[in-house]
Amino acid sequence: MSPWSPEQLVGVVERLLEQSRESEWFEFKHNNADPQDIGEYISALANSAALVGQPSGLLIWGVDDETHEAIGTTFDPAEARVGREELENWLTHQLTPQVGFRFHDLEIAGKRLVLLEIAAADSHPVHFRSTEFIRVGSYKKKLKDHPEKARELWNVLGHVTFEVGLAMQGLAAQGVLELLDYPSYFSLLKMPLPDGPSLILAKLQGDGLVSRDISGTYSITNLGALLFAKRLCDFPESARKATRVIQYDGRGKMNTLRERAFERGYASDFETLIEYVNGLLPSNEVLGRALRQTVPMLPEIAVREVIANMLIHQDFSVRGAGPMIEIFEGRVEFTNPGASLVQTDRFLDHAPRSRNEKLASLMRRMGVCEERGSGVDKIVFETEIYQLPPPFFEVSEAFTRVTLYGHRPLTRMDKSDRIRACYLHACLRYVMQESMTNATVRERFDLPKGSSSQATRLINEAIDAGAIGPRDPSAAKRQMSYVPHWAMSLEDEAAL
Repeated sequence: MSPWSPEQLVGVVERLLEQSRESEWFEFKHNNADPQDIGEYISALANSAALVGQPSGLLIWGVDDETHEAIGTTFDPAEARVGREELENWLTHQLTPQVGFRFHDLEIAGKRLVLLEIAAADSHPVHFRSTEFIRVGSYKKKLKDHPEKARELWNVLGHVTFEVGLAMQGLAAQGVLELLDYPSYFSLLKMPLPDGPSLILAKLQGDGLVSRDISGTYSITNLGALLFAKRLCDFPESARKATRVIQYDGRGKMNTLRERAFERGYASDFETLIEYVNGLLPSNEVLGRALRQTVPMLPEIAVREVIANMLIHQDFSVRGAGPMIEIFEGRVEFTNPGASLVQTDRFLDHAPRSRNEKLASLMRRMGVCEERGSGVDKIVFETEIYQLPPPFFEVSEAFTRVTLYGHRPLTRMDKSDRIRACYLHACLRYVMQESMTNATVRERFDLPKGSSSQATRLINEAIDAGAIGPRDPSAAKRQMSYVPHWAMSLEDEAAL
């Protein structure tokens, strides 16, 4: 519900009185205090507010319905009863799902008015006594009699996301600018900083970071807080979404060396986070074909892409959890709340899907993540270039985790590592419209030219595990190429 002060409530009503007619999300009454009628209006205004993008619907007593003049009311919700039950309590029990509402007393031009503020419907239409209502113009109607409105409402409710929710309401312009790192917004989008608060706020509103309500006050959306908060802890819904980085001593979690939470918004702190993680990673000394080289434990591009995906694809409905990066000896685990929308074996080739489209779109525009969803391609490509073990993708109902490993020679990779490396290599070659062959496998594992038989054994391991298969089973041995298991049926269809 809104944090409007008594003065702001008066301002809201005065603005509504100036309107030439009622709208879908507000209604004027004189003294009508029929509980059934009030309940139906709560359903109708909650549903209509959601449909037209208003945070709440409003029902105001003490106003002439024709002239919109404040005439006062005798209706007193605190004294109203249904039988022996208080009106407000009775209404609460009749509404499904329960929706927030609140009565306010106020005075305008010496007249007593009552304002009922009703939160917009969230995930489902609001029923009153098992019936859904909606506003059609300025009339209250049963939703079932207007199927086109029902379709529109379900479409809106189906796309309500955490990003568009309000992280903080009732702010003056200066309050917004004090809470958000707005210079980073303009810097990342390569735009000049506008001259004056009103122009700055207009830009932030345009990208859904800030909104303004009928009272004239501003709200910061969850999207604005997540990306550009000066301190995430200032916003209750986002406080636990800060990224944590933990470095351990050794391969387990027994001893923690250091821990840090990144308290600024994801966009504001992204580069700092990347630099910090890369700064904690040790370097490896790798023996190449001709000389020994010192290289980072993980390629910086891979680290960047994993972190961007971790932030963008998390499930914000999971409470009490945020993104976490854990650094162990020889590996780094990147974990975000919520199960992935894509199966782990299709991370590399699947079209990008995100439950946080507004956040993903804005981070793409700022250059933080890939425009075309090729981040996993880059991660796999970089691990192959660095001759690293393949990344490991893990999903449960509560989290999604990507593990990147430091350098290990082929002789120290176990069977599951080798199969996964061959599978991801086949996927990468396939999406590049190229083929996996004995020669490309030798290159992937940095095997000398005379190691065809060893590459064949690696390929056969992956075939036996059902991870890959021949593109054309009838091809001669020297011309044999391979595709990931999910592409075999596609190849068969193409051959028909």
